[in-house]
Amino acid sequence: MPAFRDDDPARLELELETLPRGSAVAEVARQMTSLIAQGQFPPGSRLPPERRLAESLGVGRSAVREALAALEILGLVQVRPGSGTYIRDSMSELLPTTLSWGLMLSAEHTAHLSEVRSALEVRAAVLAAERGDGDTLELLRVHLETMEASTEDLPAFIEADAGFHLQLARAAGNEVMSDLLQTVRSLLRVWVERGLRSSEQAVTACREHRAVYEAIAAHDPRAAEAAMNVHMRTAGDRVEHADALPVSGEGSAAERSA
Repeated sequence: MPAFRDDDPARLELELETLPRGSAVAEVARQMTSLIAQGQFPPGSRLPPERRLAESLGVGRSAVREALAALEILGLVQVRPGSGTYIRDSMSELLPTTLSWGLMLSAEHTAHLSEVRSALEVRAAVLAAERGDGDTLELLRVHLETMEASTEDLPAFIEADAGFHLQLARAAGNEVMSDLLQTVRSLLRVWVERGLRSSEQAVTACREHRAVYEAIAAHDPRAAEAAMNVHMRTAGDRVEHADALPVSGEGSAAERSA
């Protein structure tokens, strides 16, 4: 059974963000729910100890304890006294629809979500071109170069791709838009990963991301809009045809990583 390792704090520090005061319990629950929805903690895995979570989030252990209790009520986690807190192997009917929906999306709903994602991503690219600063561009460049170096390693490529889009959404300077994009991407995650099944597709995606990055770096909103529109059409086509792909061990590395 996979579990958090006490000698590996780096992952936790990368994933969790220090919380503002006054929102401790709700924000702990929100961040943990988001990570679970994204598959960062797979079913059956053990969460980091309360102490480590509290330190990473900058809150008291009582806030972490209350948040985990709420997640247990929702059926997301199981607290085992003397052992730790584990992600449940199966989620209860109390799990919010927005978390479970991604696993049972119909073709129609998937297409509709892709349209929503496309509109948000295009607008985020425009805003990033208008508002992006040097730090933003550097982070986008790092994610892009990781993608370009990982076209033969599809799980690593997918991770860098997600990081690029996450950073772009943050560069837009609109927290509501960023949260909406993260939710939509979480719902589509399994379909996006199943749709990317070859290094040739990864190379095409790199070329499209490079065009988006260069437009943002040039602070050219029109070029950023056009480049992201091209990328979203390609990504949308992959998602649309993902339901025709195998889901067993016969699939590609990207499919097996979903």
